[in-house]
Amino acid sequence: MNNIRNWCGRHCAPLLLIGVCFMVMFFLSLATHSFFSLKNIVNILEANSYRLILAIGMMCVMASGAIDLSVGSILSFSAICMAKLLKAGLHADLSIAFALILGAAMGSLNGMLIYITRLNAFIITLATSFMYRGLSLIVTQGIPITKLPQAFRNIGCGNLLGMESGVTMAFASMLLLIPLFYHMRWGHYLMSLGGNPDALARSGVPIGRYRVSVFAYMGMLSALSGVIITARLNSAEANAGLSMEMDAICAVIMGGTALHGGNGNLFGTVIAVFLLGLIRNGLTIMSVSSYYQQFITGFMLLCAVVIAELRERQHRVSLDNT
Repeated sequence: MNNIRNWCGRHCAPLLLIGVCFMVMFFLSLATHSFFSLKNIVNILEANSYRLILAIGMMCVMASGAIDLSVGSILSFSAICMAKLLKAGLHADLSIAFALILGAAMGSLNGMLIYITRLNAFIITLATSFMYRGLSLIVTQGIPITKLPQAFRNIGCGNLLGMESGVTMAFASMLLLIPLFYHMRWGHYLMSLGGNPDALARSGVPIGRYRVSVFAYMGMLSALSGVIITARLNSAEANAGLSMEMDAICAVIMGGTALHGGNGNLFGTVIAVFLLGLIRNGLTIMSVSSYYQQFITGFMLLCAVVIAELRERQHRVSLDNT
């Protein structure tokens, strides 16, 4: 009985989210007959593939006790540079590879600045967010880059392993992270970095290397999301990725990852992304204004933060009592 209680306690957030998902699906199936159509299910998966990729990276960052507010700006700038190279005639594969490397480099800069200055990640990434967004505006002068080569569009939004390539990339990112985060040293050190960085440093672990690596990973996934979005829209613009970091943070917190780091819940994050996607899709089908969608996302983020903080306080009290 204690084992069952402990298991439910560890997986409280995902189990609650699954229940909410079923409730939302039941309500939406009554509200609109087209909700469970194959076309709509495919639309939900495609619309949330890049959001899942961003949330996966954000979960790793937050598990390490940090946060990244520059995600949307990295997405935008890496996509713009990629589009410039495509327009200049560079092969699609090389252009995408450059975008991923550039995204990782910008993420690494975030990590190095945080480690060297010892400033809060919130402040550093907020500053670099403005810097990267400013670079996007400087390069494009606010004019979208359109009419990209068909070869790139085929890679970005064609079929891969029987699914839309963005969906395949999202599932691949999730499956690759499971052993990396839960069964290898990298993931264990990240959670230790979020839980007790002083003890980790005293044990001889180079915490700077892991701090930089997790932000590099986040930057690379941001660039990958930029590739998917650019291919779908056939356009790269400076305003791409606005507020996407908030969606990712909301999904991570809802999924059960501690606000102050020390643990990461990949399964809960995936379910939270799916739940938010269900809500957006349902509201769109019912012709509800996007303004309400923004409000609902903000409200759910507020609820998730409050619940996470209460859960953390309860955990600290139980530890003190023991």
